[in-house]
Amino acid sequence: MKGILVSFLLLLFCQYAHSQEYYVYVTAESEDEVSLIKFDGVKTNIIENKAVGVWPAEIEGPHGITVDPSGKFWYLSLAHGNPYGTLYKFKTGSNEYVAKVELGLFPASMEISKATGLLYCVNFNLHGDMVPSSVSVVDPEEMIEIDRITTGVMPHGSRISPDGLYQYSVGMMSGELFEIDALGMKVSRKLILDEEKGMDHGQMDHSQMDHSKMDHSKMNHGMKGMNHSKTKPTWVMPHPDGKRAYVAGNGSNEILEIDLTTWTVSSRWPCEKGPYNIDVSPDGNLLVVSYKTAGKTGIWDLTSNEQVAVIKNSNKVTHGVAISSDSKYAFVSVEGIGGDPGAMDVVDLTKNEIVTTAYLGKQAGGIAFWKVEK
Repeated sequence: MKGILVSFLLLLFCQYAHSQEYYVYVTAESEDEVSLIKFDGVKTNIIENKAVGVWPAEIEGPHGITVDPSGKFWYLSLAHGNPYGTLYKFKTGSNEYVAKVELGLFPASMEISKATGLLYCVNFNLHGDMVPSSVSVVDPEEMIEIDRITTGVMPHGSRISPDGLYQYSVGMMSGELFEIDALGMKVSRKLILDEEKGMDHGQMDHSQMDHSKMDHSKMNHGMKGMNHSKTKPTWVMPHPDGKRAYVAGNGSNEILEIDLTTWTVSSRWPCEKGPYNIDVSPDGNLLVVSYKTAGKTGIWDLTSNEQVAVIKNSNKVTHGVAISSDSKYAFVSVEGIGGDPGAMDVVDLTKNEIVTTAYLGKQAGGIAFWKVEK
């Protein structure tokens, strides 16, 4: 009798321990599909694979995705178009289409400010000329683009400060960090992230140079005032305390800590190859990094500023990271190679290990945490 009671209590405990359900949206860029996934603490279940796009015969590339602060809607950037990309709005849960608006060339990552209620989406301009691109400012209620703010070359990683007053993004090829005043809708500060400024190719005397021995990574090829960044930043993530931010140095294989008060690079942490996306746990204790080239995920303790774990992902080409609102799990998208299915690895941040994997459409990329329910 006692054994039966113990077994019953253990069963109740297990059910309680895994009673929380987590919901995540993940894009499949080469499948024109968005998956809504439920994780119950043990296993994943794909609730729906939502087909997106308007041209069935073409890949339109769903890239960036975000859920609004109210949790009622999710927004998706379709990177490809004629020639511009598009921002779509859907209802969460039912995934019902609401509206769309055309943005710039290759719209990518985005987020909504809780202070202004506006959505800020970077126009990555992947296939355009190597010139400064922009951040589109959208009224998500009316789905109207109300402004377009010029920033750097190939902007990426649009993220909002905890108070909603500032938007941050990086210029991948120009090696810059940008801060936009969300109320004034203008660039308020710009920071060069490379340790050594590259050469301005337009100002060189080519007659005195041995072109075969030059380091072209530091040159501006035909564009006056433009440098090819060694850092190649791909993401920026503000810390919940509002005093610092973290940048993925995809080209230099380092994580940059930015002091937002002094507007300086306060630390550079060497890391695995190809850091790509970053998220910081809501409790401020951990930083999780996708190492795209290495096919791994890194976990950093922000108290000691040390990497405490490096986890090999379920496949190669690790992409995006989203941490649950309770700071317990990191959801990591993995693109795969060629015809491989995409995947979402669930990382237990208390054990620093992958607990389960959901297999999705090809080239899983953009990822957004929606909610946790009991």
